[in-house]
Amino acid sequence: MLTKGVIRARRWHGFRARPRRRIGYVEALQTAFLLSGLQAWSGSAVKQRASSPKLVLWNNALIHAMSRRTRQEVQTDATWRGRMVENAVGAHLLCHLPPLGYSVHYWRHGDAEVDFVVARPGRLWALEVKSGRGGKTPGLAAFRQRFPESQALVIGGGGAPLEEFFKTLPGVWFDSE
Repeated sequence: MLTKGVIRARRWHGFRARPRRRIGYVEALQTAFLLSGLQAWSGSAVKQRASSPKLVLWNNALIHAMSRRTRQEVQTDATWRGRMVENAVGAHLLCHLPPLGYSVHYWRHGDAEVDFVVARPGRLWALEVKSGRGGKTPGLAAFRQRFPESQALVIGGGGAPLEEFFKTLPGVWFDSE
């Protein structure tokens, strides 16, 4: 089952392999450029490595191919759309940012979370993805309180328009600040 737009390694619905074997599968899929496992941002490399990865599929077609949803169900389910948009944003970031020296993570602390954290030496951004109308972003406020040097970026929902975000190489959104 997809959780908030991505598959969490520990909650991979229907996937009953032992944790070590599951990690092997994830590594094989990463090597095949089918998915990436994002580490949690903590500001500490040790804590990042110990976190459960947030998995982002590099192509939403893989999700749709395995889904039993009809086209109409996909189009009318706002939650599903939100998950797909978040995954697509993550894939767009992962495809373009690491070669430019950026790292992509996620962040969660208690109930507060941000969809993506983009880091580069001396720079830090928290990203929240909204697929519909703008809404509350308590995770951004919590992240900025914990990491005051960070910048916030809302993608979709009154922030950067989704269509413009996908048409633009993501480095532009971060290099221009």
